[in-house]
Amino acid sequence: MWIVRLALRRPYTFVVMAVLILVMGVVSIETMSTDIFPSIDIPVVSVVWSYSGTSPDEMEKRFTTISERAMTTGSTTSSTSSRNP
Repeated sequence: MWIVRLALRRPYTFVVMAVLILVMGVVSIETMSTDIFPSIDIPVVSVVWSYSGTSPDEMEKRFTTISERAMTTGSTTSSTSSRNP
């Protein structure tokens, strides 16, 4: 209850505090560095397909060949490879 009485006695104090918090929030957002996409020096992309219950031959026919074609069509990919872990 004491904070309500203080706010009623000194309303400008709470307005100044609210503006100060707002300004500090805007400044901190503007100066905060965010790195959504970090720089990657190695030019490698790795795609993992995991379907339990499929044989390696079926996996190659249904998923690997189709996805490799889709990823390399119209791009400057120098090589692609697939392996069974």
